[in-house]
Amino acid sequence: MVLRGRLLRGDDSTGEATVIERPSLLRGEELPPEPRQQRSFEKRARLKEAALACFGENGYEATSIDDIASRAKLAVGGFYLHFRSKRQLLVTLMDELLEKLSQLDLRPKDLTDVRAALRELLRRSFSHDLRYLGAYRAWQEAVPADPDLLKKNEEIHAWTSARVTALFKGLQQLPGARPDVDVAGLAQVMDNFFWSLLARTGRMPRAELNRSIDSATHLIYHALFLDPHS
Repeated sequence: MVLRGRLLRGDDSTGEATVIERPSLLRGEELPPEPRQQRSFEKRARLKEAALACFGENGYEATSIDDIASRAKLAVGGFYLHFRSKRQLLVTLMDELLEKLSQLDLRPKDLTDVRAALRELLRRSFSHDLRYLGAYRAWQEAVPADPDLLKKNEEIHAWTSARVTALFKGLQQLPGARPDVDVAGLAQVMDNFFWSLLARTGRMPRAELNRSIDSATHLIYHALFLDPHS
């Protein structure tokens, strides 16, 4: 979940570089035209901030367009100048989340201490995710009842699992790495864990989130690397 990039450069079975673009959730959505005036940009931003707050507090179904417009201090008619529906606003927010996280540098900063580098990477990743907790809560609620969102969600998971796989393959080239790890299987398990952790993050104290990050770091490190004391 948290280890993503705009483009993934990994290795396929032939050893050639492959490129995977992040899913474009807005493809085919037919959004109203982008605002041209500063005031319109500001109103659109207020609607998105209001939606993040309302979705985070009340969920998707219990949040109405009236609620979002009122929170943004705009008339309901102003909402429809920027988004055709509550669903389209949610998709916009999730696409923003993916774009922001696509800019995350996935390379561990200091490989002299792989375990510490992994933990720092996870910490930085979740610091990017937290602002969009409301959108992700609403997304989880909306996806099961919407076949198109379900398809988009599958694309997201395919992309994020591939990103994790690419990172793990890179770490597997380091000294002390286990050569026979099922990297793709491990990546899928950890990807699911990260999404699950994100879903719970808004309801847990920061100390508990840090413990979860520590546990994930421990699991990844010992799955990929031999114990130097064994």
